Amino acid sequence: MLISNNINIVYSQGYIMMKKAIVSVINDLSTDQRVHKVCTTLHSLGFEVTLVGRKQKKSFPLNERTYKTKRMFLLFEKGPFFYLEYQKRLFFYLLFHQADVLVSNDLDTLLPNYLISKLKNVPLVYDSHELFCEVPELQNNLFKKSIWKKVERWIFPKLKYVFTVNQSIADIYSKEYNVDVKIVRNIPALKSQTTINFISKQDLNIPENKKIILLQGAGINIDRGAEEAVQAMQYIYDSILLIVGSGDVIETLKTIVTDLKLENKVMLVGKVPFEKLQQYTHHADIGLTLDKDTNINYKYSLPNKLFDYIHASVPILSSNLVELKNIITKYNIGDCIENHNPKHIAEKLNTILNNPALLSEWKKNCKIAAENLNWENEEKELTNVYSQFL
Repeated sequence: MLISNNINIVYSQGYIMMKKAIVSVINDLSTDQRVHKVCTTLHSLGFEVTLVGRKQKKSFPLNERTYKTKRMFLLFEKGPFFYLEYQKRLFFYLLFHQADVLVSNDLDTLLPNYLISKLKNVPLVYDSHELFCEVPELQNNLFKKSIWKKVERWIFPKLKYVFTVNQSIADIYSKEYNVDVKIVRNIPALKSQTTINFISKQDLNIPENKKIILLQGAGINIDRGAEEAVQAMQYIYDSILLIVGSGDVIETLKTIVTDLKLENKVMLVGKVPFEKLQQYTHHADIGLTLDKDTNINYKYSLPNKLFDYIHASVPILSSNLVELKNIITKYNIGDCIENHNPKHIAEKLNTILNNPALLSEWKKNCKIAAENLNWENEEKELTNVYSQFL
């Protein structure tokens, strides 16, 4: 038997065998670009990758990828029975499929991955995309929070390979569990904008004679500033607020639009595949990321949309959170609000949108920032860890 460490191929009795990596996440795979990029990096290293998630009734079909995918259809789509069902299904999937490394994304996939890693003596890599136990959805349900926290406290100190999305979260986990936590931010690849055939505003049903204010994201939820952004449109003219994504405040936003008669100023597009999302981002004049400092998870967040805006050369108006402010200030690519009063947000937006020279400067600086903030640089940390398993 010969083993090549460079290309991760084992020759045995005339067969070519590649090391196998099973990557698991609880979402439906269609919009999770962080996990997609990790899987692509693993594939490029020479792993045979299978990404496991779930399939919902409203899930988008997946585009062809360089790695395998497995989406499990569950009886429950939300609530405690959904989480219990997924834990069980993922456990048995991992039990009956061979892997040389397991990759768990977020706390809601960690338990089955950890149990199988011990049963099979397989290396486990944990990628925590947020401070899971501090999300707003758990703050008002202490029973649920206590269950997830017990799982985290049991497993986290035993982990050897851990990644997360920014320095603030890494510091919190390292201090609490005395574990070395490495940082890989969820940043687009440099080539992400150069390979797209962009279509016109008309084709996207966007008004061509208005400036575009964009709020995008897979989690347009409570305490993320969406309500105030919509309310701010009462005081903004010659512009339209484009909200692209899904979340638990969408119905509330629709009510606000109706009550304030903002139908001609606010467009709620809904959830779209990432490739189409890039089309909307491309046409934006300014991008919003307005998370509130109401919980630790948001306080230290570094939303994916920030980097999507940067790579599309879209200047940013952000809430005054430490990780966001650090990047915006360092590269001079936007501004921060002082509070979430809709009139204050409107004042900021009006000042920016009526200053073409400032917007032009920020757009140029976004291109410079993208040269430093890109997946090609981030994935080096992944390569250092996963090369140990080749």
